Amino acid sequence: MEFLIKPKGKFNIGLQELVEYKELFYFFTWRDIKVKYKQTAFGFLWAVLQPLFMTLVFSFFLGSSIKQQSDLLMPYPIFALSGMLLWIAFSNGLSNASNSMVNNANIIKKIYFPRLIIPISAILVALFDFFISLFVFFIFCWIYKTSLKWEAILFMPLSVLMVSFAAIGGGTFLAAINIKYRDVRYAIPFFLQGLLFVTPVLYPVNFAKNEAIQLLLKLNPISGPLEILRASFSNQVINIETVLLSALTSGVLFITGVVYFRKTESYFADLA
Repeated sequence: MEFLIKPKGKFNIGLQELVEYKELFYFFTWRDIKVKYKQTAFGFLWAVLQPLFMTLVFSFFLGSSIKQQSDLLMPYPIFALSGMLLWIAFSNGLSNASNSMVNNANIIKKIYFPRLIIPISAILVALFDFFISLFVFFIFCWIYKTSLKWEAILFMPLSVLMVSFAAIGGGTFLAAINIKYRDVRYAIPFFLQGLLFVTPVLYPVNFAKNEAIQLLLKLNPISGPLEILRASFSNQVINIETVLLSALTSGVLFITGVVYFRKTESYFADLA
């Protein structure tokens, strides 16, 4: 019997191999979570304080103004907090993933395993924080007497899944570039700060009166997940156009990021 050993195609995501090494997702994720909260006084509460603080600030300074100029079907603090939860999950996941290969340089130089596991595990850490802060969101819903709809059972996981795909796409792309150009780690905070204000996190899409700007907002990969999530606890009708355009952007971002990562991972150990 003859066996032919050859490298996997660079355009092959390697899903079967990721399944074979599935235990590494747990070990890398749990390791990063322990390192993140080690020797902290508040521990997991930091995952709650960030979105809560941002929500209170924006509700105080912008809440009444945005409420008057748009047709919100929910209290503004609920609107803002739901946006901040998804945004922080995306931004932290993107930031973690982009630096993950550099931070794990010693490991990738010593042993082989699917390199995609590292950035994806970094994104799972951000999702862990998201689910912790989700409890605070439920408390806010109770305070403002905003009840969740039964569709939330489907809508919330779908929203998180779409954000995860967008974060994986962007994170793997930036992680691959960061290996070669270390400027990326300095540019990402500026990029995310600017992206926050062109994402309908703190204001609805229809807050922009210009149709061209509305189209750009709909193309944002976070707009669709926000649209779906907010329909879970309001009478808001899901804008299908926003969801489809956002999903299209997320799909393109995911494919581009993962394919580029797989195409360039052969030299990661040399440059890391």
